This record gives sequence, C-alpha cells and structure tokens, in this order.
Amino acid sequence: MEVRDKLYVGGAWVAPEGTGTLQVVDSTTEEVMGVVPEGTPADVDHAVRAAAEAFVTWSQTSPEERSKLLARVQEALGARTSEIAELISHEVGMPLMLSNMVQVGLPVMSFSTMAELVTSFAWQEEVGNSLIVREPAGVVGAITPWNYPLHQICAKVAPALAAGCTVVLKPSEVAPLNAFALADILHEVGLPPGVFNLVTGTGPVVGEAIASHPLVDMVSFTGSTRAGKRVMQLAAEGVKRVALELGGKSACVILDDADLAAAVPSGVSMCYLNSGQTCSALTRMVVPRSRLGEVEDLAVEATAAYVPGDPFDPASRLGPLVSAAQRERVRGYIRRGIEEGAKLLTGGVEPPEGLDKGFFVRPTVFSEVRSDMTIAQEEIFGPVLSILPYDDEDDAVRIANDSSYGLAGAVWSGDPARAERVARRIRTGQVDLNGGGFNPYAPFGGYKQSGIGRELGRYGLEEYLEVKSLQR
Repeated sequence: MEVRDKLYVGGAWVAPEGTGTLQVVDSTTEEVMGVVPEGTPADVDHAVRAAAEAFVTWSQTSPEERSKLLARVQEALGARTSEIAELISHEVGMPLMLSNMVQVGLPVMSFSTMAELVTSFAWQEEVGNSLIVREPAGVVGAITPWNYPLHQICAKVAPALAAGCTVVLKPSEVAPLNAFALADILHEVGLPPGVFNLVTGTGPVVGEAIASHPLVDMVSFTGSTRAGKRVMQLAAEGVKRVALELGGKSACVILDDADLAAAVPSGVSMCYLNSGQTCSALTRMVVPRSRLGEVEDLAVEATAAYVPGDPFDPASRLGPLVSAAQRERVRGYIRRGIEEGAKLLTGGVEPPEGLDKGFFVRPTVFSEVRSDMTIAQEEIFGPVLSILPYDDEDDAVRIANDSSYGLAGAVWSGDPARAERVARRIRTGQVDLNGGGFNPYAPFGGYKQSGIGRELGRYGLEEYLEVKSLQR
C-alpha cells in the first residue's frame, strides 16, 4: 500500500494542516491501495500564496528556459512509463496495455508538445502602431478528474507552465496517487519552488477553496457539468477566467452509404474505451432505420469481444469501473433503459460471470432508443451503447444535435465530402470522419454544456495567456 502523508507546497513536501486522510481503492480487487491527505482550505491558502510568490519570477523566465525544463519532465515521465501505467491501472481499471499508451503516453506527449511549441509560438506581433504581447494569466487552479487522471493533469500543467503561469493542483481524490508521482518528477527536474503545488482533498472543500481564492487568477476544471457549474459560480465572484472541459453524449452518425462492417465495430470501440469512462465516448450510434437489423447484429458481434476481466491480463479489453458508486450508477441507467422501453440486445444489470470482486459491468447495447429516453440524454460514464434509428440525413443531424452536450462525434459515409458536410452541421467541438484518429495537436473541448475553452496544442497554450497591447 502506498501511503502519502504530505502535500507538495512551495517546492517541499510539507505536513497538511489537518489530520484527515482519504483512502484510494483498487478498482479490480476492491482493496485499499493507498492513502493521501485530506486537504483543508488552509492548505489551499498556503499553496496559492506560494504560487503567487513564485509567479513573480517564473513569469519572467524565457520561453527557451521553460522549454528545457518541460523537455526534462517529458524525459523523466517517459522513463517511468511502466511504473505509472501500472499504478493508474490499479486506480482506474484500464487494461495495462492501454494505460501505457494512453494514461502515460498522452501525458508524455503533452510535455513534449509544449516543449516544442513554447519556442516557436508568436509571443508578440505588430498591429498598426501597437505591439501586441501575450503574457501568462497568473496563478492557475487546476482541478482534475479520475478517468484519465494523469492525462488531464498534464493537459493543464504542461501548457500552464509553458505559458509562464504557476499552478495549484487538486487531483481527483478517487485516483490521486499518479499526481504524487508527477510532483516527484517536477521536484527532481528542478522546477523552482512554488511553481507547482499539489493539494489533495475533496471537491466541496479543496476544489471550492481553490476556485474562490482571491489570489487565483484562473481556474481550469475537467469533470462533470454539475461540478463545472459550481466552479463557474465561485470563479464569477472574483471575475476569474475559467476553462471548463465537461460532459458529453457524443453521437456516431452512420450514413446510409457507409461501410457498416467498418463503422459499427469502430463505434463500439469508441464507446467502450476505458470501460466507457470517457467524456468524449461515442455513446449514441445514429443509424439508418432501413439498416437497423444489420447494425444490431454487427454491434452485438463487436461487443462480444469486450469480455470484462482483470486489467493486468493481456487478453482483457474491458476493465472494471473506478468505484462501487460508479458501478451502481451505471447499472441504474441500464435499469432505466429497460424500464423506458429500449430494446436490450446484450449485457444488462447482472454481474459478469466469474468476477466476484472488482467494479465490473457487462458491456451493454440498447437499440430502438428514442432521443427522449434517459439513456439517450444523460451521460452514463460506463460501457453502455444506445442505437438510435433515423429516417433521412436531416433526421440524423437533428438526433445528433438533440443534446445539451457538444463535445465530440463521428460521421461515417462512403463519400468523404458528404461525411464532412454532415460533420459541419453537428454542433460539437470535434468530429471524426470515417475513423479519423485522435490528434493531440488539435483543439479539444466542447460546445454547449460540454464546456468553455480548448485544451491541447497551440489552443491549449493560448488558454493560459492574457493579451496586452502597447501603443507606440
């Protein structure tokens, strides 16, 4: 068991103000795997003041100096990939092979991207008689979730540091141990004291203290829409900048001329990634009514490959959910789908066979789902796919847009130009065309209640910058 009894504040590991602790539970064994401090508002105040003091000098460092430090973090993080991936697989339940590629691979890429970008970014430009300069936003409060814990941390910390900001991080209390590993690395590579600070704790205590602290200039939050609204309310009291990456209920639109044999398995895969615990998961499959039977058969066949199992078994493609509460939440949605009349094709509320321990849920597919059903509107955050039939192209677009969210989506068509035309009509922050792959340099973020602002690449860096004009 990993016991962390100190917080990282002002460049040192310090004892917390309170005596409370939080247990970290292994999602596969249901056993306690770690303990971290339960931070207090006083701990947040110490961390924010350390960050504010450090900002004075860190904000004046050169882009080249920041680039070298980010590159050292990238190298150190990459050297510990196997160790950290294993840790996150225990915390979250993602199969180990995927954890290596995604849960640690993407964080390494975040630091490498920013190390490159910070030296080529246009920090100033001439506009008429004005010199337009971009400057760091200040002290950033970063509040992150548990589903891709280190990735979401690094997607904020790397660009914030690259911009010249200082950071106070509150990771999810469900999966916080990886954040301590990052703090160790930042300390080892020589990040100046106070530039990065780590305070663990709960959202209502530590998260709210960060969002409302008068010396925090900006809050970057990833999590549920409900919690994001609360962060925005608290930040508004101080007129702080906010960046919010929230929920999703993304649609995979399969047009009538698409290759179903390619489109349906791809859509199932993008629904079940990380056991469906992905904000951009394609949880709604919008398909031609005339081909509904074909789609159903292909979806059931594809789902059969996702047998729940131990994430440390190389054959496993679907690990457990993160917690008992999350398992019960997902099972509740499956019951709701059945009650509201959706057609259950495979899966269900019963525990998977042979798995007496671990927060496992059967991969589930519903068909004949209507947009007014709960499972078509609310973010389930589990391996549950809803198939919604449509009558024509306009109907498909209407169904795809019939959501309070707008984070991601996909369009499949035998005609690439048609796929792009339909994708332009879908009101989301990103759309994959015919299986287009994830691009870590492209902006990530959503429309509507999926959030405000963008992460990753140049767009992620710009979130942490203010713009000043000097008239001459």
